[in-house]
Amino acid sequence: MFAVIKTGGKQYKVRKDDVLVVEKINLEAGASVDFDSVLMIGDDEKATIGAPVVDGAVVKADVVEQTRGDKVVIFKKKRRKNHRRKNGHRQDLTVIKITDILADGASKPAKKAAAPKAAAKADAETTEKKAAPKKKAAPKAETKAKAAPKKAAPKKAAEE
Repeated sequence: MFAVIKTGGKQYKVRKDDVLVVEKINLEAGASVDFDSVLMIGDDEKATIGAPVVDGAVVKADVVEQTRGDKVVIFKKKRRKNHRRKNGHRQDLTVIKITDILADGASKPAKKAAAPKAAAKADAETTEKKAAPKKKAAPKAETKAKAAPKKAAPKKAAEE
């Protein structure tokens, strides 16, 4: 049996006992992780494709280790300008081992159980917002009266 899972913005085709390197997952070595975004499950005879995910499907895995990828060198140069910039990057990675593929989701991950509570809390907040009447802003009073025009300066009598 195989499954196609999505993690870290990438898709992986996995089988039981596969060891693969994925984007960093914030768990220590030896911890268990459940992937519930299963895009496809299949075997030699049939396949189930999700829209977008297969309902109730879970792929269980154990974290083997946390590691870092190879260094990627970024070098930028502008010719005839004496402009050179050298940078480097090492991606954080997690090595996992697939332990089980469950098509029926015999044991759901803890995240799914917490999601309905969060949704109920969000619904309660929106109901409270609807129930509370909105206060209208008071009309603005005129802040300043227009300034009086300046008095004209007295004209000097012309001497003749």
